[in-house]
Amino acid sequence: MSSIQNNKPATSQSVPSMADKVALIDRLCAEARILPVITIEREADILPMADALAAGGLRTLEVTLRSEHGLTAIRVLREARPELCVGAGTVLDESMLADAVAAGSQFIVTPGSTPELLKAGVSCPVPLLPGIGSASELMVGYALGYRRFKLFPAEIVGGIPALKALGGPFGNVRFCPTGGVNPSNVKNYMAQPNVMCVGGSWMLDSAWTRAGDWQRVQQASAEALQLLG
Repeated sequence: MSSIQNNKPATSQSVPSMADKVALIDRLCAEARILPVITIEREADILPMADALAAGGLRTLEVTLRSEHGLTAIRVLREARPELCVGAGTVLDESMLADAVAAGSQFIVTPGSTPELLKAGVSCPVPLLPGIGSASELMVGYALGYRRFKLFPAEIVGGIPALKALGGPFGNVRFCPTGGVNPSNVKNYMAQPNVMCVGGSWMLDSAWTRAGDWQRVQQASAEALQLLG
């Protein structure tokens, strides 16, 4: 994943094409398989949490901007753990997008899509994985060149049956389903031909993270990957 790991905030002159961004997302997801969705509640947790996930085999991390520590976590990880691939999640508008890129995010994930955010993503120097929950939302992004989407909240908007249905009219689109993915269904999700990876947070049980039980996080991360064979 060197082309993603070495990615730095870029100028408009070095913005990759949408096709190149699709290729970057494909590479990222192929290596990640499971994308842990991380919310940092304490700044002291940043490195031990990331280290536990990485030790369990999860080295591509989506750090959400749901907490005040999100951008700090991205900066710290990009500096202290350059071997990891670190992106920003829960990006809701253009201002958050700009802040995430400035912090060093190597990819961007959104829970939903707005025309403004999708257009900003086209000119963004790092790939954006927009969240969608319907064919109509997908088509708005498709018209701008997006071919990779986050299906969210996956289980609520139809789960595996929805993915199968979307695969008909959108044969060249692939998804990262997130929201309701867990150990009991992750293998079935990954078996779908239009699924490139899945997102989830079950390996970051709040009781473990609050207690600083990073060994449990590492074990759950390794077990998550083992479920995929």
